[in-house]
Amino acid sequence: MAKIAPLSGFPEWLPESRLAEQAVLDTLRKTFELHGFSGIETRAVEPISQLLAKGETSKEIYLLSRLQDLDGSKAPELGLHFDLTVPLARYVLEHAGHLDFPFRRYQIQKVWRGERPQDGRFREFYQADVDVVGQDTLAFHHEIELPLVMVDALGKLPLPKITIHASNRKVAQGFYEAIGIENIEETLRIIDKLEKVGPRAVQQMLAANVGATDAQITAALSLAQIRANDASVADQVLALGYRNELLETGLDELVRLVEGANELIPGSLIANLQIARGLDYYTGSVYESVMDGHEDLGSVCSGGRYDSLVSDGKRTFPGVGLSIGVSRMLSRVISQGVIGASRKVPTVVLIAVNDENARAHAAKTAMILRRRGIAAEVSPSSAKFGKQIKYADKRGIPYVWFTTEDGEQVKDIRSGAQSTVDIADWMPPVADLYPQLVSENF
Repeated sequence: MAKIAPLSGFPEWLPESRLAEQAVLDTLRKTFELHGFSGIETRAVEPISQLLAKGETSKEIYLLSRLQDLDGSKAPELGLHFDLTVPLARYVLEHAGHLDFPFRRYQIQKVWRGERPQDGRFREFYQADVDVVGQDTLAFHHEIELPLVMVDALGKLPLPKITIHASNRKVAQGFYEAIGIENIEETLRIIDKLEKVGPRAVQQMLAANVGATDAQITAALSLAQIRANDASVADQVLALGYRNELLETGLDELVRLVEGANELIPGSLIANLQIARGLDYYTGSVYESVMDGHEDLGSVCSGGRYDSLVSDGKRTFPGVGLSIGVSRMLSRVISQGVIGASRKVPTVVLIAVNDENARAHAAKTAMILRRRGIAAEVSPSSAKFGKQIKYADKRGIPYVWFTTEDGEQVKDIRSGAQSTVDIADWMPPVADLYPQLVSENF
């Protein structure tokens, strides 16, 4: 059979890495639920008209041309969802009569995006989102709450420190209005590229695309340089010499966000006026994040406040949320050995087989242990015990179970300790029950 070439952009983990991925997903899920978020899963496809309404281009969407209604009529043109925000908007509108508001939802699901694969960017990948959606109104305190949910979740993983960087769209919009820039949306999109393309390219784009003067460009870049983890962020902005009502409203919200977040989890969030988030539906706080030592990867967690993304013409459903690019983050830390699973397989104990006539007894032993929540595997052969132990060791299975003339015995092959046990009450340490995420390089 000819060698099969992998498809670029569609990652497939080996079992050990998949265990690490599952442990990360489980940690995220459990943390989101601790914060009172309910899990949902939406369909993989949405109408193309809905997907394009967010501002994406058709080149980034995978089309499904052969889906038809049951009666054989042609269905609306459909595509695979490229994020979880568009499905959330549709889900809220479709089920609003059955939801309690504010609606607290998390979603961990695969998405598909037609972009050029590269380090940390895939065509099929996991995202993990948390959002709070209100009906007509949504209190500001959720803009403080949501980034802290992500800080809490990511802080439980053996990762380098991840810090949330935040700004406020009202600050940016108010400032650009105050300095006389008219095309606010395009300016935000250009400033959002500053980290990637650098100041000189941004200067050229501001001049060419929005007609900004040298003075306006200098002011916009000065705003983007401001950083602070306390109320001094407002002083630094106002020191640039521009004021208006929208700017001051945004600064008040930004100060409340920075001080409120850092009071609850010190060092969790920093004001960074370079953060723009190019998508035009954000209306308040906006968030991005960086992982220490991996800044070149870009933001691994981002989002913001949106007041009009979800609406049916009569009711508006404002929200705030963040999304973790799970596959993006894991591709880096797993491939570089930053994190991994403590063993290759879920198995806790290998049941040794004395000879093939005793295989039924070994299988029964394994079944009893499984009923007690202990992952057990029967040895594939009745070779000498030394070979069976080597099999367990190769797979990272910590215990081997023997049936002997002196009774049932368990050997911890890491320490070599072996003792007689009662199958009705033997239990390995909690740390051995399931593969654990381990940190290898830091």
